Amino acid sequence: MTDRNENTKDLVRRQFGANAANYATSIVHAKGASLDRLVSLMAPEPGWDLLDIATAAGHTAFAFAPHVATVVASDLVDEMLEVARTQAAERGHDNVSFERADAEALPFGDGSFDAVTCRIAPHHFNTPERFVAEVARVLRPGGRFGLVDNMVNDEAERFVNDWERKRDPSHVKALSVERWTALVEQAGLSMVAAETLAKRMRFQDWVENMSVPPDVRIELLAELKDAPEAAATYLRPEFGPTGAQSSTAFHLTEGVLVAQKPTG
Repeated sequence: MTDRNENTKDLVRRQFGANAANYATSIVHAKGASLDRLVSLMAPEPGWDLLDIATAAGHTAFAFAPHVATVVASDLVDEMLEVARTQAAERGHDNVSFERADAEALPFGDGSFDAVTCRIAPHHFNTPERFVAEVARVLRPGGRFGLVDNMVNDEAERFVNDWERKRDPSHVKALSVERWTALVEQAGLSMVAAETLAKRMRFQDWVENMSVPPDVRIELLAELKDAPEAAATYLRPEFGPTGAQSSTAFHLTEGVLVAQKPTG
């Protein structure tokens, strides 16, 4: 691992460790449209062993748990795993286990899983190509990989990523659907499905999830109001009658991608 990788992972541990409880109740994580769509496109089978990477509060793991044999919910952040364990116990998901794991260096053997999922997390990974290679390694022949993440087009990329990083210093980079497709194919997987969904974000929830300081919230709102044309077209901000934080919203684009490992 490079120093940059280690620094990013430390930021992830600090940011999400301090805000782990927020993700148990975050609507976009717990009930976003991409979650149901991912389950549908993955078409899980009762005999599957599934790995969920960067599980956070466990929402993706729990969505798949009733449809498969076992789920390993993994995360880099211990506090997130504790939240997920509590949630699993409360919901009665007794086929879900928990492992501390680095998405770019998974502690599992080759061909350990029939399916791997990762939702709304890869924009925190410094080396997404390494992450996808690890996914391909731990998948069994014929296994499926389901990825959901915020996607950004080339024109809006710089503004959106810089803006996200100001809210959350552990944010690395949101990629395009085309870039993710290329990484998946380079890892030897074949794309099965690729869709995009609009995701409406309430500005106040967005900053509160990461406990953003008041002065930074003001800066983020001002930057959204002054966003360049390409970024404004992508984000489609809504400012309400007063333009206050509480009445502001914007839109992100989520990609829902499913790939498969060859059987031969």
